[in-house]
Amino acid sequence: MNTEWHAEIARRAATHAVLSDPGRLAVVELLSLGDHSPSELSAELGMASNLIAHHVGVLVEHGLVSRRRSEGDRRRTYLHLTPDAAIVPAGWTMPRPRRVLFVCTANSARSHLAAALWRRTSPVATASAGTHPAVSVAPGAVAVAQRHDVPLLDARPRLFSDVRRDGDLVVTVCDHAHEEIGDVADLHWSVPDPVPAADDAAFDAAFEEIARRVDVLAPRLADA
Repeated sequence: MNTEWHAEIARRAATHAVLSDPGRLAVVELLSLGDHSPSELSAELGMASNLIAHHVGVLVEHGLVSRRRSEGDRRRTYLHLTPDAAIVPAGWTMPRPRRVLFVCTANSARSHLAAALWRRTSPVATASAGTHPAVSVAPGAVAVAQRHDVPLLDARPRLFSDVRRDGDLVVTVCDHAHEEIGDVADLHWSVPDPVPAADDAAFDAAFEEIARRVDVLAPRLADA
């Protein structure tokens, strides 16, 4: 076998060694569904903040977790899994909701794209909404959906409180919205806002990140 093969085996072995610790594996399991701040992880796992910091530091060092500064509260950092963490098999499923509701602030780009991608991927119903809806959907969102042949159905911004129903799985795709509605959100995806950049690259990056996350979540929703 060549040198590259042996190096890859060694890298994977080191990754599995890192994940042999139950605390670190628990962190990865939670982050496999959505992003969390360190304080959210501490509360969810009932683990001291200094121990969370230690586990996160090890996971970052080994390239399994990365940090992203919140676009809302700049004092807050969200942790999310890197592509290298895909070697970790999913450990559990979530109850199948009546609907998946994607939420951002303006309901003009990310939440509409998430709902459109969800329709393409899962039979579970979906909708989108905003905490402070814009007047219209961003042209860049319409364009990126057209480039990827993903139709935006009934694409108009709507208010979160008007759209939300009992039984919804609420997924925030915007840091501002997540920090505004708090525990009302079941999952959070910290996706950078492509609207300020207003170029194809920013919208393509948001589309691709949301598509990856949809592909991960959809098979984790167990049949009722």
